[in-house]
Amino acid sequence: MKVSSILIRSLVVACVAGAACIAAFAATPPDAPVILIQNATVLTVTHGTIEHGSVLIKDGKIAEVGASIKAPSGAQVIDGTGLFVSPGIIDCHSHIAVDGSVNEGSMSVSSIANIAEVLDSDDISIYRDLAGGVTTANILHGSANSIGGQTIVIKLRWRQPAAKLPFEGALPGIKFALGENPKRSNFSIPGREKRYPASRMGVEETIRGAFTEARDYKNAWDVYNTRVAAGERNLTPPRRDLRLDPLVEVLEGKRYLHSHCYREDEILMLLRVAKEFGFKVRTFQHVLEGYKVADEIAAAGAGASTFSDWWAYKVEAYDAVPYNAALMTHRGVLVSINSDDAEEATHLNQEAAKCIKYGGLSHDEALKLVTLNPAIQLGIDKRVGSIDVGKDADLVIYNHDPLSAYAVVQKTLIDGRVYFDRKQDIAARAGLEKEKKAAAPKEEKKPGEKKPDEKKPEEKKPEEKKAEPPKPEDKPKPPSDTGRVSDSNSFGGGTQ
Repeated sequence: MKVSSILIRSLVVACVAGAACIAAFAATPPDAPVILIQNATVLTVTHGTIEHGSVLIKDGKIAEVGASIKAPSGAQVIDGTGLFVSPGIIDCHSHIAVDGSVNEGSMSVSSIANIAEVLDSDDISIYRDLAGGVTTANILHGSANSIGGQTIVIKLRWRQPAAKLPFEGALPGIKFALGENPKRSNFSIPGREKRYPASRMGVEETIRGAFTEARDYKNAWDVYNTRVAAGERNLTPPRRDLRLDPLVEVLEGKRYLHSHCYREDEILMLLRVAKEFGFKVRTFQHVLEGYKVADEIAAAGAGASTFSDWWAYKVEAYDAVPYNAALMTHRGVLVSINSDDAEEATHLNQEAAKCIKYGGLSHDEALKLVTLNPAIQLGIDKRVGSIDVGKDADLVIYNHDPLSAYAVVQKTLIDGRVYFDRKQDIAARAGLEKEKKAAAPKEEKKPGEKKPDEKKPEEKKPEEKKAEPPKPEDKPKPPSDTGRVSDSNSFGGGTQ
């Protein structure tokens, strides 16, 4: 009973501390419907840089952008002197805000699984990514399957319920994966049979087989709908298949396809399969050998969402080069830099900046890698990705140019509301620590038990007998050479 009461109290304290943490780490959105950011360096992305510029926000939208804008009556004014304003960062490959594992690895075609159903709005990674300037993220299923689960684009509206996270109007997607991950030839669970496929040939066949089924399924529904429209009655509709419905949407262009990949051969394979069935690959994700087949990717109208300089971390990544993004950009591919990792997302601006060093991209070209380009890839560029009148007021305010190694986010706005404020964050830390210490469970002292800081009375130690010096005949003798073990053999080296 005593143990149960302590456990319950600990759980209550944990909940209180968690609530305090959420409250302290989240900037409360302002009530003012009108905000003016004044006298800042405005990086519009689409129409140059405005020195000493201003951005006027009304009803969550960008109302005006220019060199001199007067503050309307009642507007909240943010002094941007010495600061830089850029569009919010868009991460085209993220796994944050997911409750539990991102993989449904039981079968190779898991298109039934849907990330939208397991969004976790309390994931602290949302807040941390906001602190790095990320405002929008493409939340993907994992890469355990040739055809994985359905994906969703979200806005990082911290402290909002999960239903408020999805980016309104953004087309959903689906995750494919090629190569080592879906073939799982080096992965097994004791007692469970290995899953098909186990080779790159099998991955291709799995995708082709699934789309053959989806095409036949679509044709059956098209025939049924045509006959119903013609006035026929008493028709039996085809059986609904939740596994094939998302693939039909891909065939119809209503769902974007994002494919995990590394090698040039598998990139070309998926392009051939896509051409055969008449669908398009929206983005190749990771695509570390994209520079080898950039012309083919560009000709197919596919995008590439890659890392800045990750390579040699697995067998498929040995031919990766840090020039990949720039080389594909020069060949006409629409490229973005992504995170695939919650921590990496906190400095995507600096990941993009690396492409100036590796490949010689211009400042604006590099900034587009994490703003406008991923917006285009996700089909949301009419609303975000640049600072233009009429677009959503998803903005980031930095203390230095966002492509500088010294850039630190000061404020992050989504829909014209401040969701991260560095000054508020720092001011709340002392209070948060105080609350956590006050809420921490106190240890109960048992009868006769002394507190850790209480010193025991010193006890007299028995006098130790001094060791007598060894006699000359007791001194150790040097080892003989007979039977000596070599260093190589003693450490497992050499031959036995």
